[in-house]
Amino acid sequence: MPGVLSHLIVAAVAAVVTATATPLVRRFAVGSGLLVAPDERNVHSEPTPPLGGTAMLLGLLAGVLAAWMLGDFSAVFAAPSEMLGVVAAAVVICAVGVIDDVRPLSAPAKVAGMVLSGSVLSLSGVSLVVLRIPFLDVVLLSPDLSALLTVVWVVLLANAMNLTDGLDGLAAGIAAIAAATFFLYALRLGDEGLLFDGNPGSVLAVIVVGICVGFLPHNVHPARIFMGDGGALLLGLLMAAATVSVGGRTEAAYSGQSFFFFAPVFIPVVILGVPLFDMAFAVLRRVATPGLRVTDADKEHLHHRLLRLGHGHRRAVLILWGWTALLSGFVLWPTYSGDGDAIVPIGVLALGLGLFTVLHPRFRASPAGVTDSGVAGGGVGD
Repeated sequence: MPGVLSHLIVAAVAAVVTATATPLVRRFAVGSGLLVAPDERNVHSEPTPPLGGTAMLLGLLAGVLAAWMLGDFSAVFAAPSEMLGVVAAAVVICAVGVIDDVRPLSAPAKVAGMVLSGSVLSLSGVSLVVLRIPFLDVVLLSPDLSALLTVVWVVLLANAMNLTDGLDGLAAGIAAIAAATFFLYALRLGDEGLLFDGNPGSVLAVIVVGICVGFLPHNVHPARIFMGDGGALLLGLLMAAATVSVGGRTEAAYSGQSFFFFAPVFIPVVILGVPLFDMAFAVLRRVATPGLRVTDADKEHLHHRLLRLGHGHRRAVLILWGWTALLSGFVLWPTYSGDGDAIVPIGVLALGLGLFTVLHPRFRASPAGVTDSGVAGGGVGD
């Protein structure tokens, strides 16, 4: 597997291109009048362009090109269908999101776009091959079941990231933390000889990190541009591709000495616990509410609830970043230490963060829905 330095170079290229392209995209969007106006659901206060996903796509293309030009990743491109498939799927899902940002699509049309993108990914060879059930055995998936589960995973992660994109910097920060964690996890598997050299998972993960790092300076509160559905769906697809490439192709059981991590494909479920929990809770909430459809928007997501607790905009984002980092630490601790007993240190940190989340506003009164700077803000996420 290529070394850390090579991965960092790829991440840096993706970050620089994304950071450079974002203000150009913003200028185009503002000049074209493509702005999202504040309303009762979105919590930003100024009309803001939502086309940041196009700049993020350019960052992806630059990162893939940089990896191709570096000799260290020759094994990844030895069979180019996989990376070409990732790029094609990314273009499809980003296009669907950008179209929705400009002229809202129906829910079935968006899901159809996600399914098409996931199908392109699977047909290119980036798909689940094995499924290790914790404490049981490895299941070798049939081609049909492999394609189905890959598409489902793409749809789930794309929707989870889209629903999370509700405050400035929230989705990009969570994706960066999760992707960095999965990159470190993939490196560990590679060091143990459990990943073949041509596996694209690690390079896709660092490209996601680079894209998010390049985009965040323009997206932190108060955001000058939103990633929109184009960016959120793109991040979900790339995380799905990276996690499928690593977790879905690792037959051997390894993750240090931990009880739970004998199933690499379940690792991303833990790392991405915040957006996946938020999505699952949103679906259950809407199903249980008479007259409310699953696709109907509301203001009951985790970030909305933190604002109502009295946290400011920036602090709410930092809290959800913190929970993502905590879950990531729960994965990395046994992976790198060889000690599966991460419950005590992670439990102490979780208790502290939980108390801060619930009690801090009571000791420092702050009107709900008002940011640390006194101005309401947010993204265009559901």
